[in-house]
Amino acid sequence: MAKRKNTNLNMGEALKEFISENRLQKGMDRVNAREAWKQMMGNGVNNYTTAIELRNDTLFVSLSSSVLREELSHGKSKIIKMLNEEMGRNLITKIVLR
Repeated sequence: MAKRKNTNLNMGEALKEFISENRLQKGMDRVNAREAWKQMMGNGVNNYTTAIELRNDTLFVSLSSSVLREELSHGKSKIIKMLNEEMGRNLITKIVLR
């Protein structure tokens, strides 16, 4: 069990410390990537999105529409930039649309 610290932390700092001590950052990154995709792409794209998975620095997105997949493939670099800005970190370097 971890030692209790006597310093006062605000809630945000305490959560960051808890995440880092328990090595939960990878899982948080996966959740944040999914949420960023849903927020940035909107309902039109989300209706055709079947799965979103972050592995290392690659975001795998499964789409049920081949037309949408082709259309999004033309703007991959812009999508990567927008998602990284939304998450506040350069986490994604590649997107694979399937």
